[in-house]
Amino acid sequence: MKELTIFITELINRFHDVFISLCEMLGLNLTDKQMHFWVIGLFGILFFGLTQAVFKWLSKWSVTALSFIYTLTVLFVIVFAIELQQKVTGRGNMEFQDAAEGLKGFLIFFIILMILKGLLASVKKVFKGGAAKNTDRHSRFRR
Repeated sequence: MKELTIFITELINRFHDVFISLCEMLGLNLTDKQMHFWVIGLFGILFFGLTQAVFKWLSKWSVTALSFIYTLTVLFVIVFAIELQQKVTGRGNMEFQDAAEGLKGFLIFFIILMILKGLLASVKKVFKGGAAKNTDRHSRFRR
C-alpha cells in the first residue's frame, strides 16, 4: 500500500512539474487553485466523455454491468480511504493486502449472486416453458 501511494504521488508530482513548466513557457502565471481548476476540470470532462460512451454501450448490453462498475468504483474509494484512515490515526495497519482482500470479498459474493440469479432465471424459464406447453395443449382441445 505504501509503495502504491508513493508511486501515485510521484506520478502526480511529475505531471505537476511538467504542467508548471508548460504554463511558464506559455507565459501563464497560474495560482495553485487556478491550476487545479483547469487540470481537474479538463480531466473530468474528458473522463466523463469516455465514461459516457462506455456506459451507453454497456447499458444496451446489461444494467447489471453498470451497477457492478459503479459499486466496484465506490468500494475502491472506500477501502483505500479506510487504509489511509488507519495510517493517519494509527488504528490498524495500512496494508495494500487488506484493501485487496476486501475487494476480493466483494467479487466472490458478486459471483455467487450472479450464479444464484442465473439459476433462478433458469428455473423460471423451465416453469414458464412448461406452463406455455400445457396452455397450448389445452387450447387445441377447445377448438
